[in-house]
Amino acid sequence: MSDTDTERLLRERKAKKKQFDRQNSHKFGRVPSSWRKARGKHSNVRLEKKYAKNKPKVGYRTPKAVRGLHPSGYEDILVHRPADLDELDPETQAARIGSTVGGRKREQILEKAEEHGITVLNGEQDE
Repeated sequence: MSDTDTERLLRERKAKKKQFDRQNSHKFGRVPSSWRKARGKHSNVRLEKKYAKNKPKVGYRTPKAVRGLHPSGYEDILVHRPADLDELDPETQAARIGSTVGGRKREQILEKAEEHGITVLNGEQDE
């Protein structure tokens, strides 16, 4: 697949992404907005009435070619040590430094990534 197709599909994925809120989450503060299946006997969401909230369905799924990719178009690879960067392909993959990696090793990873031309997705954190 060409880069233009990938970029188009990523834009399409971003535009099509819907937020599925739990029913009655807008009415009551005690009900979080995270999706839960509607189970009520008279639930308009469960019955899929036209005026009710949307329910997650197969048709909302993202295109297969860009499924699981970072919004930048790279495949997201978790890195914990500088040696992990040797296996990465800078054209299609980008590194994400693990949250438990300390400052010294983080600097080593960033230096090695710059040498190899690898994109680091969370490299510019404050210190």
